Amino acid sequence: MQHEREHYVDGAWVHPLESKLLDVVDPSTGEPFARIALGGSKDVDRAVAAARSAFASFSRTTARERAELMRSVVAELVKRRDEIAEAISREMGCPLQLARQAQAAPDVLVSMIEILENYQFQELQGGLLIAREPIGVVGMITPWNWPIGQILGKVAPALAAGCTMVLKPSEIAPLNAIIFAEVMHTAGVPKGVFNMLQGDGAGVGEAMSSHPGIDMMSFTGSTRAGILVAQSAARTVKRVSQELGGKSPNILLPDVELPDTVTKGVLKVMFNSGQACSSPTRMLVPADRQDEAKAIAKAVVERQKVGDVRDPATQLGPVANEAHFRKVQRLIQAGIDEGAELVVGGPGRPPHLKSGYFVQPTVFANVRNDMTIAREEIFGPVLSIIPYRDEEEAIAIANDTAYGLAAYVQSADLARARRVAARLRAGTVHINYPPYDGAAPVGGYKQSGNGRENGRVGLEEFTEVKAVRGYGAN
Repeated sequence: MQHEREHYVDGAWVHPLESKLLDVVDPSTGEPFARIALGGSKDVDRAVAAARSAFASFSRTTARERAELMRSVVAELVKRRDEIAEAISREMGCPLQLARQAQAAPDVLVSMIEILENYQFQELQGGLLIAREPIGVVGMITPWNWPIGQILGKVAPALAAGCTMVLKPSEIAPLNAIIFAEVMHTAGVPKGVFNMLQGDGAGVGEAMSSHPGIDMMSFTGSTRAGILVAQSAARTVKRVSQELGGKSPNILLPDVELPDTVTKGVLKVMFNSGQACSSPTRMLVPADRQDEAKAIAKAVVERQKVGDVRDPATQLGPVANEAHFRKVQRLIQAGIDEGAELVVGGPGRPPHLKSGYFVQPTVFANVRNDMTIAREEIFGPVLSIIPYRDEEEAIAIANDTAYGLAAYVQSADLARARRVAARLRAGTVHINYPPYDGAAPVGGYKQSGNGRENGRVGLEEFTEVKAVRGYGAN
């Protein structure tokens, strides 16, 4: 791959002004396979200057012009889709089949183009004009678990709004971002509109968050890191939009058919090796049906194939890096030590795998909501089954968390499910496992963040509101 030791700034590939090399590790083997050059604060200064210069003209483009530009990006992205999937699979361990189907899909861009084509940036209310204008230069920090998807989730609304941007992808999964920068260049994105710096949080992330030339920080990652971004951003009173951790409840009401609802719930937790902020990792089941739910969950997990990410039959690859592997192992052991019932899985790698950061898909039952595995975001293929006595207790358990990113409700009675959903403190509530909807805004309550991505609301996140009084006066 070209450009591994370069940054993309002002429409060109450039060498870092401050550089140190970092290995990119294949989590399937634990061995390095590439090296990237990390930047520093001087690189941030250069990229921000390019973005600020480009903002003057790009912010004045029409919505139609921006939609056409985004269509060009989609076309180029589709051409490179398999290459992006290969990179993601190698650098963060996603099964190649999943990377092709979901990780590298341009759906977010396509959905944002549709919204942009019908969006009114100005509204006249008598003599008052309410205008939404691009917020300015946006700093973007994206995670490793859905690397290209999270990049698109920020770049799409920023382009649609007329913003310019500086992206720092995760240093754990950086190669897909290099391909994406090539896509943006080939698609004809004007120089300075999109800039990409490789770096870590201390060297580039903090410099971006505190930079006076950046008007907004859009961050996706852990709650711990999000707090650091917000603290740095507070020095310049910039807007901060964050999607952070989650510990999402999945309430199975007593009227559901357990074989179907438990199976789907388990598969959602195992998806992407459990590395999804909104995974329904706390499954709340009626106490008198817990044994049935345990048996179903155990059977589902035992059918999961963990291993070679290039094998189309593989459902779970490794977790993304050694530090995360150790964290997941620590939390699985905490579940055992605190008295949760281990239904299937447990510490260590699957017996047939001797290397790599592979985790045994694991299910605990008889979990209390005060246990560590019910409180902390594990971010791995680990499900906690929590029994409840009645609907009121289920709602109380569901809301008893520091997080509020997502929640799930399953019921044969849609009206009942809606009533329960209305009482859940979460940014997104999924009733009866609905299909993906790219227009649905994503974001959380409480320590799951602030602001929203995707859809109309996600576009507005990247705008400022201007009131022009007397606009319609004679």
